[in-house]
This record gives sequence, C-alpha cells and structure tokens, in this order.
Amino acid sequence: MNRARMLDVVGTLVRLGLAAIWLVSGAVKVVDPIGTTVAVDAYDVLPGTVAPVVAAVLPIFELALGALLLVGAGTRAAAVVSALLLLVFLAGLGQAWARGPSIDCGCFGGGGAVAPGEEAYGTELVRDLGFLALAGWLTVRPRTRFALDRRWDRGDGDEPGDGDEPGDGDDGGHGDGSMTEGRSAPAGAGRNPR
Repeated sequence: MNRARMLDVVGTLVRLGLAAIWLVSGAVKVVDPIGTTVAVDAYDVLPGTVAPVVAAVLPIFELALGALLLVGAGTRAAAVVSALLLLVFLAGLGQAWARGPSIDCGCFGGGGAVAPGEEAYGTELVRDLGFLALAGWLTVRPRTRFALDRRWDRGDGDEPGDGDEPGDGDDGGHGDGSMTEGRSAPAGAGRNPR
C-alpha cells in the first residue's frame, strides 16, 4: 500500500471517528433537551434567555456535522466548523475551571452542577484537545476514502497512483478512464469534431 493510500485510510478513520463523536453527542442532547439546557446554563456565560436557544440549536448542529462527516460531504468545511466549535467548548471548559464552579461539561449528556471534587475539567480538556486534533487532520488533509467529496471534486487534490478513480494514475494519466497504459492518445482524440 503506497503512502497516499495509507493516508487516505487514516483520514477515513479520523473522519468516521469525528462523525461518531458529533452524532453521539448530538443524539444524547436531542433526547434530553431539559438536561441540555441545564448543562448549557451551568457554564453561566450566556444570558438566561439565550441558554435555552443554544441548548435547542446545538444538538441539531452537532448532528448535521456528524452526518456531513459520515458521508464525507464538505469534509474540509465540516472539519473547520468542528474545530471552531471545539475551540468554543475548550474556552467554556477553561473559563469554568478558572472560575471554580463544580460542573459536568454535559458534552455527552448529563451536565450541570456536581459535587465539589467530582468535576473532571482536566480530563475533559484533554479529550476535547484530542477531538480538535482529529478536526485539524481533516482540515489539513480532507481526502478520505468512501466520501462523497471524491465524487463531487474530481481532480481537486487527487493524488496520482491511488488507483480507485479515473485520472488517479491507473489509466495512463489521461483522467478520462481510457486504459491506454501510458501510450499516446491517437492524434485528434481529444478534439471536438466540428
């Protein structure tokens, strides 16, 4: 397996992993809207009227990101938005840790106030930094296997020799699916007849 194909496989695992994170996170919030509102409100950074709106929109947003990543549609854009959202989460966790309230992040359900000493800010920050690394990978290298992006963006970022799409080096470099195996195309083959 060549290097490009190996990176595609790694990228695919990263994309599916990040998709699973958003899908699970969004799903548990959707089924518990009251708990999600309590979790958002516990950070004490949003006005009381805004917290329920954020709690209602956030799970849908997470599910949408997860769905896009799952099918590989707009992978780079979804990764950038994921990274930005994770930075917001990291800032929220960091400010809560610095200010001192004892809360559970509510990232995967639950959330809200917990007994002093039961908060896990350090673990949650490290976990979210790991998620941010996944989003960073896909931002830098969004090319993955089994993604709709590969069908829509033919030629955009394709690496030669992949062998699974026309123009990837397995067809003599013509990009048209013809199997000329490196032979020159017949004269006038690429011209439009008038």
